[in-house]
Amino acid sequence: MEFFHVKRDIPFMSYGKLTTAISLATFVLAVFFLVAKGLNFGIEFTGGTVMELRYQKAANLSEIRHQVDALKYGEAQVQSMGTTTDVMLRLPNIKDKNSAQLSNEVLTALQKDRSDVELRKVEFIGPSVGDELFTHGLTALILVCLGIISYLAMRFEWRFAVSAVIANMHDVVIILGCFALFQWEFNLTVLAGILAVLGYSVNESVVVFDRIRENFRQPALRGKSVPEVIDNAITATISRTIITHGSTECMVLSMLLFGGAALHGFAMALTIGIVFGIYSSVLVASPLLLMFGITRDNMIKPVRVKEEAVV
Repeated sequence: MEFFHVKRDIPFMSYGKLTTAISLATFVLAVFFLVAKGLNFGIEFTGGTVMELRYQKAANLSEIRHQVDALKYGEAQVQSMGTTTDVMLRLPNIKDKNSAQLSNEVLTALQKDRSDVELRKVEFIGPSVGDELFTHGLTALILVCLGIISYLAMRFEWRFAVSAVIANMHDVVIILGCFALFQWEFNLTVLAGILAVLGYSVNESVVVFDRIRENFRQPALRGKSVPEVIDNAITATISRTIITHGSTECMVLSMLLFGGAALHGFAMALTIGIVFGIYSSVLVASPLLLMFGITRDNMIKPVRVKEEAVV
């Protein structure tokens, strides 16, 4: 399906130095915010108190969140547990107060508005659990990157693998930089969104890379230079890019706008990641191929023909 047919190749590679400079500047800013401000880690990483509540009738999450915020315990998480009557409440660590004191104060405040609330369970998440989750999350991120490198190196060539990973790391660092700049909470759902962005971004890179490889084998493009071949590949896939990523972005924006606080971090990470994923796949990964010295010779391997014995 091709809704947007472009007759002439768009000279993306002629702007390669400009887009690479913009990407480098954005990357440096993201790293600066990460170092200067740091991430606002959620309860899963820093530890805290988890309460499970049950109401006799449907609970109003926004009212519960407002009542808990009035206690000024810091940023609390309020989310549904699959039904309209079961609610999970996460509170950060408070000095000089243990989990029992926090849960009693919160339950008392909630019962002032609705007496049908019941405390089902209270759990304390210690800092050691948070450190373990952080280590596991970082390990998952490294394994995903190694998997991407191995896959692209086997399917294409090492130049494609390195270019794709650099572009993907560019997306990840920018997402983290945005969360550090605005001090949005970084929790396990955000980490899941980042891992999803890695897979989503590499999918776009594979589509563009596959077209570039096929273009080198096209007889009609043998007289064109390498930048022109890459421009033709990106232009040929631009209709697919607009349709696919436009549809996905609409879905993610609906989660961001109407999904509530529970999905806000996840949807925000995906929203930023999809936008920069398109940018990096087209305007970061492809210029890097030129920087790594991709040529027609190292893309098309000569085929050896066995000489038949003459009788």
